[in-house]
Amino acid sequence: MMRKTILVTGADGQLGSELRELSINYPQYGFLFATRNELDITQPQDVRDFFMRHNVDVVFNCAAYTAVDKAESDAEKAQAVNVTGVELLADACYRYKAVLFHVSTDFVFDGNQQKPYTESDATNPIGVYAKTKLDGERIALKRNPQTIVIRTSWVYSSFGNNFVKTMLRLGKQNPELKVVNDQTGSPTYAKDLAEAMLHMLGEMQTHHYGQVFHFSNDGVITWYDFAVAILRHKNIPTPVRPIPTSGFPTPAKRPAYSVLDKTKIQREFTVRLKPWEESLKACLAKLP
Repeated sequence: MMRKTILVTGADGQLGSELRELSINYPQYGFLFATRNELDITQPQDVRDFFMRHNVDVVFNCAAYTAVDKAESDAEKAQAVNVTGVELLADACYRYKAVLFHVSTDFVFDGNQQKPYTESDATNPIGVYAKTKLDGERIALKRNPQTIVIRTSWVYSSFGNNFVKTMLRLGKQNPELKVVNDQTGSPTYAKDLAEAMLHMLGEMQTHHYGQVFHFSNDGVITWYDFAVAILRHKNIPTPVRPIPTSGFPTPAKRPAYSVLDKTKIQREFTVRLKPWEESLKACLAKLP
């Protein structure tokens, strides 16, 4: 049996970087890691040329416009990456019979319910970023039947910029931190998501195509809880004060509650959900 080739887009982002680091453990696959400079998914010719040059069997689409607040004033760019780029990738996957793993977000929900969101719950995105991510999901599923959408939440990593690194930096610079305590969700260590995607690929059956799955680490916390744990595990004594969302206004509204129900992914695949604090400690061990 020929070795499958996996194209990882957005290869220099958090998830792409984790996949690159893990790839050595998966010799059964060939990997193509493409940064934006190597493959701009928003350019039709770039996508066509790349697929013509390379024999791609699977795409892990880790490329995304994730600047939630900036998207409010830069809707065109968010649309280009999160919708047009996804459409171009999905079309190429369809043409070359490739499987597309497309990564999406908890932001597709409005955050008004008080129990974990299942894959079949009604979506209602608030804000430009959220709307483009939902449109990207829909277009990926529509244009390529061999698509799997994975929604995740509160992603962090030892790579790139994220909440964990920001808290460590601010905790060392400031006498006190103020962090919102009325937004509830579940963190996701990008390494765990990367491992889950590779695991899913190994177990994938045709009936999984065209489906949406939720993945995050196990446990439910607020951003305040997360910040307190980050500083505690790094022995940074800076006090953290809980504040309401109204005390930290942002251009884009956040879902107040965006816990994802992960029953389906655990039922369909043998994916283990690690407790959020266990994964946080593993990530912090890699950071100064």
